[in-house]
Amino acid sequence: MEAFDLVPPQWTSKAIHAHQFCCPTCQSSCMEATKVWLNRRSPVMTEDYSRKWQEFYQCQCGNVWWAWSNDRPPSELSKRDRLEDEDF
Repeated sequence: MEAFDLVPPQWTSKAIHAHQFCCPTCQSSCMEATKVWLNRRSPVMTEDYSRKWQEFYQCQCGNVWWAWSNDRPPSELSKRDRLEDEDF
């Protein structure tokens, strides 16, 4: 599986930093990416001692972008789980 390979795939070499967690060209979400690679070998420590890493995405429009893992918005699944917990 390419997403967890230790060596970065060649397609990541032209990635640009996306300051919002979507394709900077067409604004597609990471869920619409055709390829994904997580740079888990080089985590960065944040001020609160948690780790973040680079996530690389090849968009369906052909653009390649990356963003920090801690910039990813919460998924719909986590929102649903919180609502279910509140029901109890």
